[in-house]
Amino acid sequence: MEPLTPVYTAGLFPGLLAELVRLLRGLDGADWDRPTVAGAWRVRDVAAHLLDGDLRKLSWGRDAPAAGDRPALSYGEVMQLIQRANEAGVSFAGRLSTRVITDLLEVTGRWVADYVAALPPHGRALFPVAWAGEDRSENWMDTGREYTERWHHQMQIRDAVGAPGLLQREWLYPLLELSVRALPRAYAAVAAETGTAVVLQVEAEGENTWSLVREDAGWLVYRGAAPDAAARVRMDADTAWKLLFNALPPDAARSRVTVTGDDSLAEPMLRTRSVMV
Repeated sequence: MEPLTPVYTAGLFPGLLAELVRLLRGLDGADWDRPTVAGAWRVRDVAAHLLDGDLRKLSWGRDAPAAGDRPALSYGEVMQLIQRANEAGVSFAGRLSTRVITDLLEVTGRWVADYVAALPPHGRALFPVAWAGEDRSENWMDTGREYTERWHHQMQIRDAVGAPGLLQREWLYPLLELSVRALPRAYAAVAAETGTAVVLQVEAEGENTWSLVREDAGWLVYRGAAPDAAARVRMDADTAWKLLFNALPPDAARSRVTVTGDDSLAEPMLRTRSVMV
């Protein structure tokens, strides 16, 4: 097993944007109104949310004055901030045509790609990545969070319209390597002896295995498989992204995963979310 190391995703933004624009330009009117796994949001609402996310990233980050120490927000306060911003952004975009949304995304996406590429990877991020249990994050982690946001929302659109998923290793592995950092928070209240391990294996191109290990200070994630794991959870890539990004309830996920070993230790993994929920 190996400790997790930083994941640098800024270089993936231009390609991910190109995939999104190509996808949206190929949709017809009926496609834009299709329901998605993102609750009540239709395809056009998810695209609008992506546009709003770009505008917020640029306005709150690139164009905001430098700030010193910032007051810490609780998880609930961060959730309220995000929910209000999401609702306002999608509501505003309801007056825009789908062509305007796509054209704007092509522009704002390039601006965001340039912005994240220019950030010092180990500088302090404007906001911590709370779903990973961080109260202070470096830019590489926050940029990684932005990558997972853009990837999984594009996947929601692809899922809704029947387009091929972005499950090639170049896209999926960085996503998973970032998303597993939500596991310690999901297991924080789980009591276990020091050395207890739970292994997650995602069936996809290449090696995609991580181990959550109970240590004296709490649960930590490692890359690779613990040799004497108390539980092992195996799932395919489609199940993994839908589970981690809140598109698959735990009961539904349970029928799509294979668990060996202590079932009670596997259960919190089915409730792990790499988004704010």
